Amino acid sequence: MSVTIKDVAKEVGVSISTVSRVVTDDSRISQPTKDKVREAMAHMGYHPNAIARSLVRQRSNTIALAMSRAPKFAMAIPFYPEIISGISEYAMAEHYHLMLVSSESREEECAQTLQLLRHRRADGVIHLASRIKDPLIEALLQESFPFVVIGRVPGVEVPCVNNDNLAAAAMAVTHLLDEGYTRVACVGGSPDLVVTCDRRDGYRRALAARGIPVREDWNQIVCHESTAEAGYNAGLELLSAPDRPEAVFALDDTLAAGVLNSARKLGISVPRELGIVGFNDEPLSRLIEPALTTVKIHIFEMGQRAARMLIDLINGVCTPRSVVVPAEMVIRQSSRRSVRPGE
Repeated sequence: MSVTIKDVAKEVGVSISTVSRVVTDDSRISQPTKDKVREAMAHMGYHPNAIARSLVRQRSNTIALAMSRAPKFAMAIPFYPEIISGISEYAMAEHYHLMLVSSESREEECAQTLQLLRHRRADGVIHLASRIKDPLIEALLQESFPFVVIGRVPGVEVPCVNNDNLAAAAMAVTHLLDEGYTRVACVGGSPDLVVTCDRRDGYRRALAARGIPVREDWNQIVCHESTAEAGYNAGLELLSAPDRPEAVFALDDTLAAGVLNSARKLGISVPRELGIVGFNDEPLSRLIEPALTTVKIHIFEMGQRAARMLIDLINGVCTPRSVVVPAEMVIRQSSRRSVRPGE
């Protein structure tokens, strides 16, 4: 027969409400009384019901993750499993659970997330990709729910964890220019994502710094989903032209791998005839041939920082409004035009 809260109260000689307050760590109960009750609970094998405890405290100890993409695409992108791993590690250590919100439209995602928060099935939200004029962010601000954004929100100061995509993209394109490639194209990125806009702006900034005009037809190759197939098709479009570029900056490594395959299909030598740089330093970037030069962002750490920031917000702890996690270049064979044979 299981031990009840009534049994514990009788054993210690206090009221049922006192035991209930000890379970929720109510500050109105003295420490000696808490110690006696907890000792009796441990001795008697009483385990508070987690659901009842969360209802008393108005907490679910659950974090909602807004995926910002359709289910069939989200988990196929290496960024998402990695950042969720970082969030999960910190959340588990703080006894929080995760709940994924993934839908086919912005409106559906917004409605589902708000329903979780209003019904107290989640205590806060981590939004995994900031979008232009995002209805979910607007709703979260309006209703004052705790949330953190991975990325940034233009024109609005909100809690966010980001890497400087503009500076990192400029660094990547500058590396190509330093290697002697002057005709550089930019491939990929859904145009409604802030990260796409920032990386494209970084591409433009690097060219402008060297006095190189931007070829708009080389800066408008859009891949709405980050798949190798999309990168391959974009590569064929660019590299089949008579005045093809000498280098490609792809907005993530999966797209870059697709461009590399298209170059191989067309008989174009990488890096001698074509330089390629990706972004994110996904595991595949080290395994393909030639190995891919890329921008390494510390995705796992970003997830940890976002989880910590959100849990602090939920608990009323003062936290910085934004965190920028540094990025770095990882130079491999796909862009090293200056390397002589045997080096």
